[in-house]
Amino acid sequence: MTYVPVEKLLDKCNDSIYKVVILASKRALEIAEGQPKLVDVNSSVKPSTAALYEIAEGKVVCKKLKA
Repeated sequence: MTYVPVEKLLDKCNDSIYKVVILASKRALEIAEGQPKLVDVNSSVKPSTAALYEIAEGKVVCKKLKA
């Protein structure tokens, strides 16, 4: 099992673990439904782990909403 550092993920989502979880779960669902992975990983890697790699590499980002 691979490890994705939480620090890398928090930097991408405005230091909110809640936003990381929501973004990763939505992206993992897209991957599970057939969307292509945006990172080069083995086919045995689970969609949730692939989603975390995509967030860590900056391929999937959180939108910043205007207040």
